[in-house]
Amino acid sequence: MEHPPLTEAVTVPLVDADPEAPRIAVLGAGSWGTTFAKVLADGGADVLVWARRREIAQEITETHRNSDYLPGVNLPRNLRAHDSLERVLAGAQQVYLSVPSQSLRSNLASIRDILPPHVPIVSLMKGVERGTGLRMSEVIEAELGVERERIAVVSGPNLALEIARREPTAAVVASIHRPTAVAVAQVAANDYFRSFVNTDVIGTEFGGVLKNLIAVAVGIADGVGYGENTKASIITRGLVELTHFAVAFGARAETMSGLAGLGDLIATCESPLSRNNTAGRLLGQGYGFEQVIAQMNQTAEGLASVGPVLELAQSKGVSMPIVEQVARVLEGTLDPRELAPHLATDSDEPQAE
Repeated sequence: MEHPPLTEAVTVPLVDADPEAPRIAVLGAGSWGTTFAKVLADGGADVLVWARRREIAQEITETHRNSDYLPGVNLPRNLRAHDSLERVLAGAQQVYLSVPSQSLRSNLASIRDILPPHVPIVSLMKGVERGTGLRMSEVIEAELGVERERIAVVSGPNLALEIARREPTAAVVASIHRPTAVAVAQVAANDYFRSFVNTDVIGTEFGGVLKNLIAVAVGIADGVGYGENTKASIITRGLVELTHFAVAFGARAETMSGLAGLGDLIATCESPLSRNNTAGRLLGQGYGFEQVIAQMNQTAEGLASVGPVLELAQSKGVSMPIVEQVARVLEGTLDPRELAPHLATDSDEPQAE
């Protein structure tokens, strides 16, 4: 069966915010939520962000800064914030979710009865729920009881601080309902941020989840002091690993070679701005799991996703030596200096690449 084009560009004219501008709600005022709100506002949307902490909401609205999460970045005037979910959601034409993956369900319970009807719901999160193994779009569908066609996910090589500084990049917007993906992509575009669309939600989400785990492994190698050969080997074998995993769950292999797979993998593994890479580097330097958590100002989703991903892999018979060794480092049963997941195999026979 011939598939339609997997990914296609969506072009949108840039407009200044005005009373006719689309009204967008973003739930979550961390670095990524604020950054994506800026992307939307810079594209001409009227954006209201929900911040759990009132002082952050006030700072965003009154000074156009979020110094806790995006120090030194000026936010556009058509981006405001509030600590009331009702206020933020009222009249929203699209709703974006950017909260920690493990607290998504409880946050959804808070908005179930006040969510505007029929609007697209967009996940900016990259994680798998502990206990259920559900992707974020699946949690949204189950907890809110909304049609799957209303849900979209965004993923790609998107380091928040670089985008907040208006450095050019691109992302993928995926939904099983192409018009939903297109509607989101038209709003999530400006002169430095371009959105592409596809219908492979599974591949787009799993690409965003699994690259975090590979980035932790690369960070561990970096923290130990290993050089570029080791890290390049982990990245390339990691791409094979995440592709096998995603395809086993119904994703398209070509998604893994695009922005949501390889693109995100390179950005996350190579940049010191990556929280998962930073967490791995601290592990490689000998810090224990609890010490790493204490030092991280923000959530490193890869650490929370290791267990659920391995359970899912086991259910499909997928071998994931990189993730398995990261899990052992987190458990304290493997010395980071012994990390060599790209060398691990169940056979002494030479393996095909």
